[in-house]
Amino acid sequence: MCWFQAALRCAFAATAMVAAPLSAQQYPSKPVKIIVAFPPGAVTDVTGRLIAARLTAVLGQPVIVENKPGAAGVIGTEAALKAPPDGYTLTMISSAYTTAPALNRLNFDPISDITPIIQISQVPFLLVVPSSLPVKNVRELVALAKAKPGKLNFASAGLGSPSHLAAELFATRTGIKMNHIPYKGGGQSVTDTIAGQTDLFISPLATALPHVKAGKLRAIAVASRERSAAAPDITTVAESGVADYEVVLWVGLAGPKGLPRPIVDRINTEVTMALKSRETGERLRADGSSPAGGTPEQFLATIKNEITLWREVAREAGVRPE
Repeated sequence: MCWFQAALRCAFAATAMVAAPLSAQQYPSKPVKIIVAFPPGAVTDVTGRLIAARLTAVLGQPVIVENKPGAAGVIGTEAALKAPPDGYTLTMISSAYTTAPALNRLNFDPISDITPIIQISQVPFLLVVPSSLPVKNVRELVALAKAKPGKLNFASAGLGSPSHLAAELFATRTGIKMNHIPYKGGGQSVTDTIAGQTDLFISPLATALPHVKAGKLRAIAVASRERSAAAPDITTVAESGVADYEVVLWVGLAGPKGLPRPIVDRINTEVTMALKSRETGERLRADGSSPAGGTPEQFLATIKNEITLWREVAREAGVRPE
């Protein structure tokens, strides 16, 4: 009887070993949900819907975007990361994911409670000022700020947002002092900067560029390492003499902790193929973004590095939760 029970256990084990890869190969067998922690129309939402449409076409199941905004992306992200790690609930995250830990007590660990899948896109930040402000480049902006320490106001999309900490990093790197004026989103930040109520806004390029072209804002520099193809005439911050300053707004796809590697690899492969297609590239570039891509490990490294950076920036700038 003992030998029979032992043989039965071996048979069950062998069956389980065969069944595991089969289930991964059959993924997905039902609709997949991608939670976007920002409202419709935001960069993360637009990118999420673009990728969802591509995955729907290649996975054979509907991939549905669900918007769950609130608390600068924390509410929706937390809901997604607490879902079962079966590949049927994913989440679009952005640079806000790495700035949030600098000023917020989260109900999840931003590193150990996530399975990064792929970085999808990135768009440079653009330093803009009101057209009435008498500065045309980074050197003149820094000189004005140093001549009037603590007098210039910079807008942001909210306390702890990427635009907030990007400005704090700029101030630290250039040795200037400015006042922070937080808003509930980038739209009002742009409006008040155009009106001259604030003196600087570090905005995603796609948000500010139309106003620059209309003459309502003046572009000072892009914060990416290289000039943007969407605005090749605008110099970079590094070209302006601040060599150690680079900030981009990225968007990526992730899942909860413990997401099986075969599922991660499947989605990474499909998204990579989408990013290499002309159609997807053109859609992203139309919004001022560019395709990113890469491995899950590379995406995780980006997340870790930025969380460390923004915590240091917040500490050096003396920024605390209000």
